[in-house]
Amino acid sequence: MRKPGTESRLKRVVALIALLLIAGFAVAGPTGLLAWSENSAALKARKAEVAELTAKRDGLRNRVMLLDPDAADPDLASELVRDQLGVMREDEVVITLEDE
Repeated sequence: MRKPGTESRLKRVVALIALLLIAGFAVAGPTGLLAWSENSAALKARKAEVAELTAKRDGLRNRVMLLDPDAADPDLASELVRDQLGVMREDEVVITLEDE
């Protein structure tokens, strides 16, 4: 047989342990106060990466628009043909540069 105050005391101890666990996760957990600066640095890195990829995407979108079959930019088409196929006119001179 239990003493009259034992059950109440057990509930208090369990509640205190649960509260301490919650407080521990709030401070040292993966999204807690100690991880705040790490998460902030990761967010800045991701924002920079998104900005870089957005600029790259916009450049590619512009290039695709310039290569539209209905209204292709002649300069870009000529550049691509020369680069991809190695085609050149008779009056042109090719100068090759060594990569360092």
